[in-house]
Amino acid sequence: MEGPAASISTVEDEVVGLASDLIRIDSTNTGDPDTLIGERAAAEYVAGKLSEVGFETIYIESGTPGRGNVIARLPGADPQRGALLVHGHLDVVPADAAEWSVHPFSGAVKDGYLWGRGAVDMKDILAMTIAVARRFRRESVVPPRDLVFAFLADEEAGGLRGSHWLVEHRPDLFEGCTEAVSEVGGFSLTVREGRRLYLVETAEKGIAWMRLRARARAGHGSMVHEDNAVTALCEAVARLGNHRFPLVMTDAVQEFLTAVGEETGLDFSGDDLEGAVAKLGGLARIVGATLRDTANPTMLDAGYKANVIPSTAEAVVDCRVLPGRQAAFEREVDELLGSDVTREWVVNLPPVQTTFDGDLVAAMDAAIQQEDPGARTIPYMLSGGTDAKAFSRLGMRCFGFAPLRLPPDLDFAALFHGVDERVPIDGLIFGTRVLDRFLRSC
Repeated sequence: MEGPAASISTVEDEVVGLASDLIRIDSTNTGDPDTLIGERAAAEYVAGKLSEVGFETIYIESGTPGRGNVIARLPGADPQRGALLVHGHLDVVPADAAEWSVHPFSGAVKDGYLWGRGAVDMKDILAMTIAVARRFRRESVVPPRDLVFAFLADEEAGGLRGSHWLVEHRPDLFEGCTEAVSEVGGFSLTVREGRRLYLVETAEKGIAWMRLRARARAGHGSMVHEDNAVTALCEAVARLGNHRFPLVMTDAVQEFLTAVGEETGLDFSGDDLEGAVAKLGGLARIVGATLRDTANPTMLDAGYKANVIPSTAEAVVDCRVLPGRQAAFEREVDELLGSDVTREWVVNLPPVQTTFDGDLVAAMDAAIQQEDPGARTIPYMLSGGTDAKAFSRLGMRCFGFAPLRLPPDLDFAALFHGVDERVPIDGLIFGTRVLDRFLRSC
């Protein structure tokens, strides 16, 4: 077999091996400098694969040794057009091997899936990007405009030692980029047999990690002690954790629900909006979290001995804030915390949103349609956050478009940061074909 068909077959064969190799490189990001592994090995692997086919790569560490990033540019036919940034992160969250049915850093192929930490978040997408980039370089493909490929550090800890550092210190690496695509979009939702919707991320909530602190008088644990920092903190944390912020319908969520309603007959216009969203199955956890702000306590720290009442107690709360809600959110939080507890932002990154229109969206839709005729692309909001928060600061329109065709019964949302993270091999190959078509026409 010769020609384009043979070439794409080579790319399809290659992508599984690339993804498996990347998973086997432990790039765990604990967020703690004392236990951090760093992304250098993964970045060097990517740089090697790109250099092998003739790319000129830039390896740069983002402010801290070992926090490796790789940037490469492929010139396009029209240098006057804004460039497209295709970005992804090299780091992964921790995994406890004792909880997994396969080793999380094995990169094993089993039962039609590729298994391991990063299989969906997001070494699968990195592998797809590398495979397509290598094909373009081998075949001297000239895309419609410049493509900038970025493989980044530290996304799982907010990107402060990755994308945000690069935007602040090396914005020249992204010169001319007007639009960007990355993770958590382009995956399928089967609404009935043979009919799939592909969700393109056009918005994401803000990330606001907040440290709470209560101070009081230290004392002996055996005595009556009404001024207790642990008690004050725990009461405030409980109020905040149990609070339900108001429902807010953003444009991205409204467009998503309208499209799903048209396809399924589900009614999202009634009084029980959350009940209707719950019928979306595993995806309901993501969509439900985009209906309101959230504030989930995640860490507590107080005391050093059983019989000593400490003078301070601290907690960390993971807050996710909808577009336009920051001021109102902070007012509600302050009312809930009361006067005995102070707060400070550990990370405070604003929401990102754009509209579901334009030539880039049309190119996404066309690429999906060519591989899955009759499918439909629709916008949605991500409840989490991505490196789009950094690149939007440079004026880029940011989308989540990392295409995957998923089995109807796969709980995709549960795989992100979950045990037995895995990606279907067929979905990985499908996504590679779509990405190839998309980048040829973007």
